[in-house]
Amino acid sequence: MKEIILNSIQLILAIILIVTVLLQQKGTGLSGVFGGTGNVYSTKRGLDKILHYITIGTVVAFFVVSIIRLVI
Repeated sequence: MKEIILNSIQLILAIILIVTVLLQQKGTGLSGVFGGTGNVYSTKRGLDKILHYITIGTVVAFFVVSIIRLVI
């Protein structure tokens, strides 16, 4: 029963993580290497900042659940 609950939690966290990463600001990856935007550093504001914090929290929760699954 514990395995089913942990698997479900990990699946939900994985879906949330995928969605939050995909919703973040576009064009911040390798586009700067190939002549994209000239800004090296930009601050996160509004929804982008909230998504950033949600992504960090989701990654930490996913990692904790993964460690718990290994121990149990």
